[in-house]
Amino acid sequence: MRSLHFKYYYLFINLALVMALSGCSNTKYLNEGELLYVGGDIEVNGAETSRGDRKRIAENMETLLRPKPNTSFLGLRPKLYFYNIAGDSVGTKGFRHWLKYKMGEPPVLFSQVDLDYNAELIKGYAENKGYFNASSSADSTAKNKKATAEYTVELGSPYIYKEVDFPKDSIPVTAAIANTREKSLLKVGEPYDLDVIKAERVRIDANLKETGYYYFNPDYLLAKVDSTAGEKEVSLKMVLKEETPVEAKETYRINNIYIFPDYSLAEDSLIPSPPVGNKFGDYTIVDPKEKFKPKMFERTLLFEKGELYNRTDHNKSINRLVNLGTFKFVKNQFKVSDSATNLLDTYYYLTPLPKKSIRLELLGKTNSANYAGSEINLSWTNRNAFKGAEELRISAHGGFEVQVAGLNQGYNIYRIGTEATLTWPRLITPFQTPSNSAFVPRTRATLAYEFQARTKLYSLNSFNTSFGYLWKENLRKEHRLNVMDITFVNPFNVTELYEEQIALNPNLGRIIEEQLIFGPTYTFTYTNTMATAKTHTFYFQGGLDLAGNITGLLTGANIDSGDPVTIFDVPFSQYVKAETDFRHYMKLNRGLDLASRIIIGAGLPYGNSRELPFVKQFFVGGSNSLRAFRARSVGPGTYNIEVEASSFLPDQSGDLKLELNTELRADLFSIVEGALFVDAGNIWLMNEDPNKPGAEFSKDFIKELAVGAGIGLRFDLQFLILRTDLAFPLRLPHLPKGQRWVFDQIDFGNSSWRQQNFIFNLAIGYPF
Repeated sequence: MRSLHFKYYYLFINLALVMALSGCSNTKYLNEGELLYVGGDIEVNGAETSRGDRKRIAENMETLLRPKPNTSFLGLRPKLYFYNIAGDSVGTKGFRHWLKYKMGEPPVLFSQVDLDYNAELIKGYAENKGYFNASSSADSTAKNKKATAEYTVELGSPYIYKEVDFPKDSIPVTAAIANTREKSLLKVGEPYDLDVIKAERVRIDANLKETGYYYFNPDYLLAKVDSTAGEKEVSLKMVLKEETPVEAKETYRINNIYIFPDYSLAEDSLIPSPPVGNKFGDYTIVDPKEKFKPKMFERTLLFEKGELYNRTDHNKSINRLVNLGTFKFVKNQFKVSDSATNLLDTYYYLTPLPKKSIRLELLGKTNSANYAGSEINLSWTNRNAFKGAEELRISAHGGFEVQVAGLNQGYNIYRIGTEATLTWPRLITPFQTPSNSAFVPRTRATLAYEFQARTKLYSLNSFNTSFGYLWKENLRKEHRLNVMDITFVNPFNVTELYEEQIALNPNLGRIIEEQLIFGPTYTFTYTNTMATAKTHTFYFQGGLDLAGNITGLLTGANIDSGDPVTIFDVPFSQYVKAETDFRHYMKLNRGLDLASRIIIGAGLPYGNSRELPFVKQFFVGGSNSLRAFRARSVGPGTYNIEVEASSFLPDQSGDLKLELNTELRADLFSIVEGALFVDAGNIWLMNEDPNKPGAEFSKDFIKELAVGAGIGLRFDLQFLILRTDLAFPLRLPHLPKGQRWVFDQIDFGNSSWRQQNFIFNLAIGYPF
């Protein structure tokens, strides 16, 4: 592993050198008289517009300028550098062709820039924002074979709305348009904005779609603007175009509902009109082979015969069918009924996925504790187990981890296990639980077993079973409630060697304790990270784990009054555990993002337990945590075990956890992304432990944080993100006060320092 550390250390150094060279040598490849275009600057003037608004307008105008300059990072242009060093005679394939046209990009020359066109473009943008008297001019500057375009925009005064009118006649469709006025985006006194007018038309259309106007379209609305209404004022009137077709002015109700749950494209010409199938309530189900229970569609679809068409139920029904996970393609169609012109016959064409499938995965993995290994996973899935879109999945896995260098050579880990999961696309409860969410609620039951053997030390049998519910309120909010979650861990084959180690370090005994954990768990997740256009996006997950609370009350368990209460001769755990994970993502610039995370966790043992069971405790360190420290090696608190070369290193765990991470991510070139990061955190014990001095939580916990920093590369291979991180510690909490910051000891040129401090992490996916 040390050679790997050196390899990647020099890789990062070489990358930095390449990028530095790219900043000073690109222009030498230009022909005589050519200038490299490095971008455009826009100065926006206007005394009646605030400085903040002028800055925002300038930023938006810059996105309109064409062409775009070569991609840059911190003032450097690595893509252009790769294009240049590849040379001219690169052929149609091979490394140099790949380097030039895949990794690189050709120079953007100033001769490609049309200054007058861009000036008119940004002037048009100003006019669309209500600055009807705006003017623009263009110029340029050149230095050292680089040219910058410079634009000046004089805004003048913005025009504002003097009045906003909606249709006033009694025709149903125009009356419906007028009824939406209360929530109009167009406000008297606000500046004229063409984008807001377009959004207003979309808003009105969306409202009409909720009240039966299936064939309406935003293009049927016309905004008439009069700019002579007053001094720097406009009047706006929203009207219905005269050429609007008749069907767009009519409301429609749902008539017959036809479902084809075993549809294929080849059947298009074979479907009779009207379709022939089995009636089930409001539905006609064309399923000759009876692959699906009709009740499933009644629970999934939201339309009912006779109701007014609305887009919400339309979209939710489609989404729910897709969300079942049973159908490969879902297509919906509406046709005007033959029986009446204002009725819609609804058709759902559903193409199933293969009912049964089998999947085999082979994984390679490594971690910062110098363990490397492999894992194989085999899973069999039935997507329609009981004809109601129930998913039955049975899987088996096996794997091993070995330490190729370090303290634990020979203590290899072997795992083998199996799991069965059955998921119903509904909530199975004693109570009626209707749902009109766009996502189908689910009930899930699992049964799992794993055997783990640690060579020369011990073996563990682990059993788990759970029953609970998963449901989403909307795209952003998700809930998971396990009303029953039982874990039983049983150790065996504990060797004399491990018993001897326990005698020297009693904390090792916790790993092989017999454990019985049961109780409800709940997790709430909120995220808006799918809104990629937003500057700020968030992810939050909060979890609550209540173990043995009811049983503890019934049995009167209290560890302080004597031995713990047992069930089947096994003490059951009793605790409350809560954990939150909050992440913030900020777009700083094109291809430059800042990602941050804070994790806070706390566990309170009580009643039948003095401490949390080992599998439920908190850990820090490793490739997805504090990357400058080996996995599970930090804390708790200021505690630091003295480890001899021949001893066995235990995982450090705690009842409390605080972790903070921040990472600057930048697109470098092609599939490569770079990162600079800082991680901080630690764990603590709730109660004092004489075997772990300094581990107890105190008011000085902030002074006990471990801190590390590093750099990384991410390779976007489309099907996965391969991540490499190289990190080193900045602060060591186990050192005496006043000596914990180790900036003065950093020495990148010293091989001994690198061997002791550099931690290389190879992982899949982002750390957060």
